[in-house]
Amino acid sequence: MEATSPAASAGPQPHAQGAASESASLLRRIKGKLFTWNILKTIALGQMLSLCICGTAITSQYLAERYKVNTPMLQSFINYCLLFLIYTVMLAFQSGSDNLLYILKKKWWKYILLGLADVEANYLIVRAYQYTTLTSVQLLDCFGIPVLMALSWFILYARYRVIHFIAVAVCLLGVGTMVGADILAGREDNSGSDVLIGDILVLLGASLYAVSNVCEEYIVKKLSRQEFLGMVGLFGTIISGIQLLIVEYKDIAGIHWDWKIALLFVAFALCMFCLYSFMPLVIKVTSATSVNLGILTADLYSLFFGLFLFGYKFSGLYILSFTVIMVGFILYCSTPTRTAEPAESSMPPVTSIGIDNLGLKLEENLQEAHSAVL
Repeated sequence: MEATSPAASAGPQPHAQGAASESASLLRRIKGKLFTWNILKTIALGQMLSLCICGTAITSQYLAERYKVNTPMLQSFINYCLLFLIYTVMLAFQSGSDNLLYILKKKWWKYILLGLADVEANYLIVRAYQYTTLTSVQLLDCFGIPVLMALSWFILYARYRVIHFIAVAVCLLGVGTMVGADILAGREDNSGSDVLIGDILVLLGASLYAVSNVCEEYIVKKLSRQEFLGMVGLFGTIISGIQLLIVEYKDIAGIHWDWKIALLFVAFALCMFCLYSFMPLVIKVTSATSVNLGILTADLYSLFFGLFLFGYKFSGLYILSFTVIMVGFILYCSTPTRTAEPAESSMPPVTSIGIDNLGLKLEENLQEAHSAVL
């Protein structure tokens, strides 16, 4: 009979138990950080916005391919009219500093510039499809994300951590995977009539989107959602109305109206109205940057619907792309950014997290308080 050594009979070594305990603790911390209620809620809200964008893309494509209707400015004009009829009218009945006339007296020129940026961003991106390729639009449209981060740094005083830059890189990798899938699936058939002009239009449109989104974040967090939507509705209606009379008069006159075309216009307007109405709510609890990362999946939803509606070819890379984008989005939302106070502020300097990803920060504080009590 063999003798059993004392070390062998003593069971698992203490250092092995410690390593296993630390690994389990690390996994619990990662799970608790990446899959909190606020992050899951942010993901759901972001995908709701993506579906709204998907709805606008599908209805526009139906109008263009089935009925030869290309009137992006008219479609935007209807959306701005809805915003005007609801939110601008709401401002007209407010009192004090929230009243429409008071806002116009104090900040009319600022909101003219914001309305111009918003209208032209929508118009330039759609117009770019006539000149350049689908791949160029999808890739160059992502230029708005670094522009948005830069504007947030200087205007909103957002301060990013390394994890945020890694998350953005992961999301952009997902977009690259999606573009590769498009090429392999044969969706890149049109080389465009003037690629350089189209690419410039995409870059300008993406930059204007970034300006509009930063202004939106500032207004909904410092002022109110109703003020942003009401003023965009007012000046968006005026600017887009003038522009459609100039650039789309012949296209509108050539439409052979029937109930199907009218229904598609209504569906587009409702999707766009929901997008404009809900986006400030999501931005208020997160940030414009995180929202823009979340809606990168909109093209993928359009592709999935296109499999049934337009006969697109399926590729497993679409699933991979969706997964990669969602991983990057979760990484970005997992850690709130800091907000630095401007130098001239009378407030004492802060080192805690600012207003970006507010819901996540509140949850993080509750978890810290609970740990301290334990």
